[in-house]
Amino acid sequence: MSLITTISNLFSKPEPKHQLGVSIGQKTITVCYLSESLEADYQKIELGTDFNQNLSADFVTKAVTDKLTKLSSELQTPSNCQIILPVSHYQIVQVDKPNVPDAEIAAALKWQVKDLVTVAVEDMIIDYFDGPILAGGAKLNVVCASKAYLTELVTNLTQDNINLKKISTEEFAFVSLVEKQDAAVLLVCQQPNEEIILIIVKKGKIYFHRRLRGFSQIGKQSEEELTMGTIDSLSLEIQRSTDYFERQLKQAPIKAIQVIVPIDNENILAEKLAQNTHIPVQLLALPESHHNQRKYAAAIGATLLDNLEKSFE
Repeated sequence: MSLITTISNLFSKPEPKHQLGVSIGQKTITVCYLSESLEADYQKIELGTDFNQNLSADFVTKAVTDKLTKLSSELQTPSNCQIILPVSHYQIVQVDKPNVPDAEIAAALKWQVKDLVTVAVEDMIIDYFDGPILAGGAKLNVVCASKAYLTELVTNLTQDNINLKKISTEEFAFVSLVEKQDAAVLLVCQQPNEEIILIIVKKGKIYFHRRLRGFSQIGKQSEEELTMGTIDSLSLEIQRSTDYFERQLKQAPIKAIQVIVPIDNENILAEKLAQNTHIPVQLLALPESHHNQRKYAAAIGATLLDNLEKSFE
């Protein structure tokens, strides 16, 4: 179930053969277009603004929808579209699973998270995925966004050549890039000018996720700057996350780390992380047709969301 399945279904069209992955960032929109023959094309759209600034919600929404409307008008063939929201427009919080029938969970969660998020209940649209089962009982991870904002996006993308299928988050976009395996893998993920996300994934499912602050400009740092403190700080955050996974969630130790941080010194970053964490570190390999397009990882991941199971096992 995508974040806005109900709204998207109102505008459903016949199933196209082409795929369009769109990732909305703080300063840019990145796009991955896949033809029926899996030939790929990529585009970076400058927003001309920064969502981190104190801008009104209406201003930001218009900046995005104007660009997406122009993009849809330029398409020559109908395409399935899957959008990754900017981090400024969704929140994920973890709560106890409510003791109600499954059909009533979504309604119950709105009131359960209302004091934990900044979206008003009357404007709230939510989705959720299972969290870990701890001593205190089962948990749910609740994804919350503004219904008004999402409706604006959907309305502006209801074009002849766009079939909007899913609206999701960066966490799921990155996980969709990882080959499913029994052993847990810790992902170190970032897109240009965004913050780093740590995600622990096992069998294609999210067991842990955490967004770090203070690393958005890592791509501008020299090798010396990286090795003089930045990588040490990142290694510490990784250690804290693996400790939580192993001790609190009672899981087997992490055996591998995969990195998708598309900076000039990405190889050095991976090498130093391996030295600091004493865990094998590799660069996350993108699908073969996208091999050299690491800056578009979130948009590429958006095209693969249909292959992803989101439930916690």
